[in-house]
Amino acid sequence: MDEIRKTSTSSAAANERPTLKTIAFMTGLGITTVSRALKDAPDIGSETKERVRLVARQLGYQPNRAGVRLRTGKTNVIALVLSIEQELMGFTSQMVQGISEVLGGTQYHLVVTPHSFEKDPMVPVRYILDTGSADGVIISRMEPEDPRVRLMTERNLPFVTHGRTDMGIAHPFHDFDNEAYVYQAVQRLVQRGRRRIALLAPLSRFSYQIHSRIGFEHGMNDFQVTEVSMGRMTTETPLEEIRAYAERLCRLTEPPDGIISLSGSASIALVAGAEAAGRRLGKEIDIVSKQSAEFLNWIRPEMLTVTEDVRHAGRELAKAVLARIDGVAPELLQSIDGPVWSLMGPKD
Repeated sequence: MDEIRKTSTSSAAANERPTLKTIAFMTGLGITTVSRALKDAPDIGSETKERVRLVARQLGYQPNRAGVRLRTGKTNVIALVLSIEQELMGFTSQMVQGISEVLGGTQYHLVVTPHSFEKDPMVPVRYILDTGSADGVIISRMEPEDPRVRLMTERNLPFVTHGRTDMGIAHPFHDFDNEAYVYQAVQRLVQRGRRRIALLAPLSRFSYQIHSRIGFEHGMNDFQVTEVSMGRMTTETPLEEIRAYAERLCRLTEPPDGIISLSGSASIALVAGAEAAGRRLGKEIDIVSKQSAEFLNWIRPEMLTVTEDVRHAGRELAKAVLARIDGVAPELLQSIDGPVWSLMGPKD
C-alpha cells in the first residue's frame, strides 16, 4: 500500500508543472535567488545563473504568464499577425525563424495569430488590444492608409510593420525596396534585349504594389520599353489562373518577351504558361522573380532572381518591436533592404 502511495505521489509530482519552488529545491537555492537568476539580475553570479538555467531547461520550466502579468502588468508575449494568404514558398517559416532567433535570448515568447485578409484585418488587432494579450505586435501586408497603425498608435501599443504606410504617422517598420527591385528588373531585361515587358504585381490595396508600380513606370520611361498588360492578374490570383493567362498572353501576335514577378510561387505558374505556349525560357522570353527562399534557380537556372531575406526581416522586426517596448522613438526604428541579385541566373 505504501509503495502504491509513493508511486502515485511520484507520478503526480512528475505531471505537475515545474515552478520556481521546484528549481529552488533541485538547486538548493532560495526562491528569490532562483527568480533573480532567471531574470539575469546583475547581483547574481554567473555560475549560479548557469546552474539555475540548466535545471530550468531540464525540468522544462516556463514562467506562468498569468502570474507574470499580475506582478508586472506585462504578458511577455510578442504577437505576429500573419495573413494565411501570404507567399507559400518559405515566407512564413523564414519570418518566424528570424523573429525567434532574436526573442530566444529574451523573456518574450512569440505567438502567431493567423488571419485572412478577405475578412476584416482589424479583428486580430482589436482582440489583442481588448484582451491585453501581447506587449508588442508585428503586422504585415501594409496599406498606404492602414487603420491598424492608427488604432495601435492611438492606444499606445508597441508595434512594428513589415512594410510602409503613407499616412503621416511615424512608426517602426522594416521593408524591402520593391521600387528598386522592379526598376532594376526592367534594366536587366533591356540589357538582354527585351522590349515588351509585363509586370505581375500585388493587389492594388497594398503599399508594395504602389512601390513596384513606381519602379516599373520609371523603368519604362528611362529605357523606352512597352508594357504588356497582365489584365486582372495579381500575385494573389490562384496559380492555375496565372498559368492559363500566361499561356494566352504568350500566344498573342506580339507576346511579352519579359515578365517581372513579385512572387516566387506565381513565377512557377508564369513559366509553365509560357512554355505551354512554346516560349523557351531564356530564349524567346525572360522571367524575373523575387523569392523568399533560394529555390527558383535550382529548378530553372534560366530565371533572373532576387531573394528577399525574410529571415533577416524577421530579426529586424523583432529587434524593432523590443526597442519600441523599451521606449525608443519610432523614427529610429525604420529600415529598408535593397535587392541583391542572384549569381545563379542566366549568363549574358
